[in-house]
Amino acid sequence: MPLPRQSRPDRQPHPAPGPSRTQDPAPVLLSLRGGVAALGGRPVLRGVGLTVRRGEVVALLGANGSGKSTLVRSVVGQVPLTAGELELFGSPLRRFRQWARIGYVPQRTTATGGVPATVREVVTSGLLAGARPRLRTPARARTERAAVTRALDLVGMADRAGDPVAALSGGQHQRVLIARALVGRPELLIMDEPMAGVDLASQEVLAATLREQVAAGTTVLLVLHELGPLEPLIDRAVVLRDGCVTHDGPPPPAVGQHALPGHDHVHPHAPADALPARPGLLT
Repeated sequence: MPLPRQSRPDRQPHPAPGPSRTQDPAPVLLSLRGGVAALGGRPVLRGVGLTVRRGEVVALLGANGSGKSTLVRSVVGQVPLTAGELELFGSPLRRFRQWARIGYVPQRTTATGGVPATVREVVTSGLLAGARPRLRTPARARTERAAVTRALDLVGMADRAGDPVAALSGGQHQRVLIARALVGRPELLIMDEPMAGVDLASQEVLAATLREQVAAGTTVLLVLHELGPLEPLIDRAVVLRDGCVTHDGPPPPAVGQHALPGHDHVHPHAPADALPARPGLLT
């Protein structure tokens, strides 16, 4: 059973939303105001607002097609915003260059795009994000090898470092994608449905990995169908419906089979408006 929210010994409580008289709120790492985006000419995001502060773990929830994945892909620059203002670490997206501060785990497809590669090579590619070309000295090579080994240890894949990615199971493949995102020790980790289609053993490994990152202070934005084994980590849930925010606040309680770690969501989620709506858009 998930731990009660008040008994998470490995984390310090985050400041409550809103102004505080005794403590300044944590810095904003991600701020989106009035975000609008379309795919193939079809509107997907309709004036979405989202704020993520340092140290938070925020889950994006909603039915299939509600805009969750489009939202995170807009944040990392893969889907252009046609309107709205997006800032990362205080800089407008158009001027942001410090991509090494962000780790991104896309929906599980293929880590190599059909190009033969080993597990170690795929994870090493995560060190290239936003990096300037530099001379690869022996000392630098040792540092990179150590970082890759650490990332693979975190997801329980160090013993498969030399194996081709094509030989991995779906759950192992997802672990490699997460190791690639973690290898540069990002401050903000963005994950798009990391548990989707993953076997129970891998779900437990991924949940343990994420707990360790959160305990170390990593800020996390997750796209999820349901909270499952990650529920004890979630500080806020932002629910989307038809490209709009309908709820921003405490996570809805997991009930029934959706609460089970092994539950694989393949059907539409309950309507998001079953949750308490928050008037207006989040800003």
